[in-house]
This record gives sequence, C-alpha cells and structure tokens, in this order.
Amino acid sequence: VVQVSAADEVTDELMKAVQSLVPQLSSSAEPPNRRELEEIVGAQGATLFLARDDAVEGLERVARAELKADPGQPCGPIVGMLTLITFRIPTGVRARIEDVVVDGTMRGRGVASELTRAALELAAARGAHTVDLTSRPSREAANRLYQHLGFKQRETSVYRFELPS
Repeated sequence: VVQVSAADEVTDELMKAVQSLVPQLSSSAEPPNRRELEEIVGAQGATLFLARDDAVEGLERVARAELKADPGQPCGPIVGMLTLITFRIPTGVRARIEDVVVDGTMRGRGVASELTRAALELAAARGAHTVDLTSRPSREAANRLYQHLGFKQRETSVYRFELPS
C-alpha cells in the first residue's frame, strides 16, 4: 500500500531519504543539503510529494502506536518522490513535473503512478490546464508509464543553455 503526501517540513527521515533517492535519479547531481531542501519544501510554487510504503509488515500497527499517529496519515518508509512546480505566466498557469524517482527495491509496484496522479490532481486544483515533463528516451519504463497515464509526446525542441559556474 503506497501513500502519497506533500512534504511540509524537513526532518532527518526526509534528509536521509533524499540522500538515498537523488543518486538513483542522477549520477551527476549532488543531493540537496538541509538548507536547500528547506528552500524546496518552503517554496510557494514547488510541492515535494513523498511516497511511503505503508505495507511493510507490522510497521503500520507498531509505528502508529509509538507515534500516536492518525490512522489516515502515512507513516511507512519514504520510497519515492516527485516535485511539482506550478507558476503563473501571462498565458496562464503552467505546471511541470520534475525529479521523479522511486527506490530501486520498489520499482514496478505503482509508486510512480501514485506520485504522478497526486501531482496531476494538485496541478489541476491550482488552475493548470496542462502538465509538462521530460524523460530521457533510455528510461523506457518511465516513458511507458507516462504514456499509460495519458501524457502525449510533444512536437517541440528542448533547448538548454549552460550557465558558467
């Protein structure tokens, strides 16, 4: 059972999860430090979604009792994340999905689907009519997932300008 929620604070658990997940997404990107992660979580136009595996045997009952947690709140380990960026420009509200990553031990179990659906729902609630994302062609499973969820490949050229360090 996967539960998806938006991060609302930076905890040691979140720091540890991000330190583990970012290298699984990119071999060249450094995971954010605590200050940078706090900036992401606190940003007005960014939402960091977290997927938790609440199905870990015995975890739910024990963890909820120890934490006195609300049964409706996820409390399993963080196994994936996705960032939704929304912003207004003169032509409307735009939304982008970035940095989707699921722990290697949990891939193929619907975690990315649940994260993406949560992001699409929030983007719609914020007034976006479309949501964009990019995915490398080599990420075949991810590309199949996005197509299955209804994303259409656009006829566009994506450009990147490298700023000096």
